[in-house]
Amino acid sequence: MISQPAIKAILSLFQALLFLLITTVSFAQPEPDTDAVFPVESLEIVTSNGSFQFSVEIADESEERSRGLMFRETMLPTHGMLFDFGETAPIMMWMKNTPLSLDMLFIKEDGTIARIANNTKPFSTAIISSGEPVSHVLELNAGIAKQIGAKPGDRIMHAFFE
Repeated sequence: MISQPAIKAILSLFQALLFLLITTVSFAQPEPDTDAVFPVESLEIVTSNGSFQFSVEIADESEERSRGLMFRETMLPTHGMLFDFGETAPIMMWMKNTPLSLDMLFIKEDGTIARIANNTKPFSTAIISSGEPVSHVLELNAGIAKQIGAKPGDRIMHAFFE
């Protein structure tokens, strides 16, 4: 007979292996998001844990930035939205009309991450600040930044930062 602590240990090990498998498979090759509204491009995030490929919608017009991911109820784990503000300045975001919890990566002009706002609160009108002047914001599903080990100083690889 297997003891209760042994069963818990086995289940924990199984969950960790399953998480690792899902992470490896889901970041191997981004799938197209059929809910995409704006043009989609490839983007890579380079962290100490490796390099991760994403398909991102580009919001580079005022109307696109204003709408962002509002009203979007689902998004693939390898999908996101990249906001291009066309200048470097302090950026203020919010989650009004956004049912998804998101990670917001505030990005400097050179493509390095300045700050990450993890697990933003859906529908909130609270201001989420870049904390310093930035030129871009990348929105991903909540938890993805932590999952890939993203932190300030890591690099975003995209044509905007070449």
